[in-house]
Amino acid sequence: MWGTPGAAERSIRPYRSSQQYLCAMKEDLAEWLKELYDLDIEAGTFLEVLETGAVLCSHANHVAHAAAEFARACPAAARRLRLPAAGVACNLAAQPGTFQARDNVSNFIQWCRKEMGIKDVLMFETEDLVLRKNEKNFVLCLLELARRAARFGMRAPTLVQMEEEIEEELRQELHLPPTDTPLPRPPREPRDLQNLDQMGQSPDPCAPRTRHHLRARAALCLPGSRTNCR
Repeated sequence: MWGTPGAAERSIRPYRSSQQYLCAMKEDLAEWLKELYDLDIEAGTFLEVLETGAVLCSHANHVAHAAAEFARACPAAARRLRLPAAGVACNLAAQPGTFQARDNVSNFIQWCRKEMGIKDVLMFETEDLVLRKNEKNFVLCLLELARRAARFGMRAPTLVQMEEEIEEELRQELHLPPTDTPLPRPPREPRDLQNLDQMGQSPDPCAPRTRHHLRARAALCLPGSRTNCR
């Protein structure tokens, strides 16, 4: 269901160049991360905020936590998905350009490959981010991670939600059957994440969420976050 050529082609059409589309992807990802973790991030500072790998590794651990909660709440659905079995080591104090920053980024890359099963064609290398060598692959990797995490309840960037809607429209237009038994899906509208230490108290992660849920930020100690670490 994910990443069909038709959806990709239709997603790119409104943009005059691949560079414009890359900028749109960065803007969407920046807004998504800002909403998830209350980060001070935008398209212009996207790589700068993420280059130490601390935000990336913390996000990976958040994804792993969400997957564990989903597996406990929806075991039958979880058996049909590839869920991460572990998180990743993270040095939150890493500074840009240091060995610690490279180590964080490398750990995130290995986690994406091993735990999330992201293919090499959608992966990036450490220097692609640290030295700004391949911005496109870095952005594509984050989008693919978001697609996979959305399957077990993580909020997705707007572009990922649009892709899914387009694919469903194409499927209906072509009268194609679903490729798999439908799985519980996260809400399409933006929703706020609960504090990590409160997620286990949710009554039923498989149940539909409403827009009336109270606003609560994910409590991650991230560089650039406006939320105080506790």
